Amino acid sequence: MKLKNKGRNIFLSVLMLAAVNCCIGQSFYDVTKYGAKRDSSAIATFAIKKAIEVASKAGGGTVYFPAGKYLTGAIHLESNITIFIDAGAELHFSDNFDDYLPMVESRYEGVDVMSFSPLFYAYKAENISIIGRGKINGHGKKWWDYVEGFKNGLPRNKWQRTFDSLNANIILPDDAAQMKQGFLRPPFIQPMFCKNVLIEGITITNSPFWTVNPEFCENVTVNAVTINNPHSPNTDGINPESCKYVHISNCHISVGDDCITIKSGKDVPGRTKNMAAENYTITNCTMLSGHGGVVIGSEMSGGVKKITISNCIFDGTDRGIRIKTARGRGGVVEDIRVDNIVMKNIREQAIVLDMEYANVKPEPLGDRTPQFRNIRFSNITAYTKQAIFINGLAEMPVQEISFNDLVFEAETGIVIKNARDIELHNVRVNAKTGSALQAEMVQRLEIDALSSAKPLETVPLIKLTSVAEVLVRNCWPVKGTQIFAEIKGAATKMVVIKNNELGDAKINLGNEINKEEVRQ
Repeated sequence: MKLKNKGRNIFLSVLMLAAVNCCIGQSFYDVTKYGAKRDSSAIATFAIKKAIEVASKAGGGTVYFPAGKYLTGAIHLESNITIFIDAGAELHFSDNFDDYLPMVESRYEGVDVMSFSPLFYAYKAENISIIGRGKINGHGKKWWDYVEGFKNGLPRNKWQRTFDSLNANIILPDDAAQMKQGFLRPPFIQPMFCKNVLIEGITITNSPFWTVNPEFCENVTVNAVTINNPHSPNTDGINPESCKYVHISNCHISVGDDCITIKSGKDVPGRTKNMAAENYTITNCTMLSGHGGVVIGSEMSGGVKKITISNCIFDGTDRGIRIKTARGRGGVVEDIRVDNIVMKNIREQAIVLDMEYANVKPEPLGDRTPQFRNIRFSNITAYTKQAIFINGLAEMPVQEISFNDLVFEAETGIVIKNARDIELHNVRVNAKTGSALQAEMVQRLEIDALSSAKPLETVPLIKLTSVAEVLVRNCWPVKGTQIFAEIKGAATKMVVIKNNELGDAKINLGNEINKEEVRQ
């Protein structure tokens, strides 16, 4: 009796194992089984679409690309679909613009439009992934050349006429020239209104436009992705726009524009949608070629909040951390933390907070007025042209910014203009020309343990112009510093200089200064 039961149990176990193996086998949908050619001899768009449809009807699964080269047009993902591009597999996207029709709901530089389908696209899908150790190539050169060579005087082509008919009633930004042109390059990967998005492991090259561009998505993870788009126009690396809960880690990026950019819509279109970019973490990434390492804006009209950037290396970008906006954008950038960053070969500024990215005339405060506040920088080393550039608006200063434990080797130092509640603690600036710190039209400024190991003769370490409520303390200028501070401007009020060891260094006051406003 016991032997019979034992045999029966073994038989049931074998049946269960077979059933499990069968299910596992069925969850993988090899595109070659649906007609895709592994030598790119024929376009595989319809074979890939068929594999996705079959997997979707089964409740989801993995659409598998074994080693080989595949030629394809746009790929549209459905819920519960994983695109698995195996090591040795390469997806080459067609440069025939017709392969990205019909036009779909998209977003272009913060404006909601109908336009060419992104190369990978998903709309209101959940649990989608693009993973593997393979490569995807967008063959963007034809897109780049077409846009660069476009002239307004030419007759409108079929794509522009289609664009016009689909976008007659869209909400336009302040500068609508690009939308009226009617030919917008597609992003490489753009999920729209999706949840639970994973992009991992793949190598991406030659994007037509922005590369990884989730829009209005929730719970997005981009991990261990390599993006290589140098010497190409507007090919930003990772641009999560108006998303929630975004995690970017272990990525290697070299592109023709910004490496990682956080956005939330542009002007009236962005304020109308009013969906912030919030709860992002960016960590353990390296950035090489690019206009900026990590950039916020300038399309930030829906707001950007609760962002952490840490443990990254920027080597060769034009700028390091850049936050930019202009009058007319509106929106608030707040609660930003940047920590443990090394920057090398930075061509312009290591840190930029600029509220005059575009030249717009002053206007009354309102929903068009942008704001920067509560932004914290710590533990940064930078080799750069300029250390820091902060430029607020006269009617809306940059507010509540702090710098802790920063070291700069720079051509020029720190410039702060139109700002309020600024703190510098333990900051060293070795500038080749000019002062380590220049502040103008700044209210409530604390300078604590500012230093330079390379003082310049006849150049003040600190230069203050038309400032109010300033505390300078715990500074110990090195031997050879002749002028510790130069203070000018009739509007200067309440400057307190205390607990410093100045040695022979002097403090020079402008003749227009009320001497009672400077306390030593």
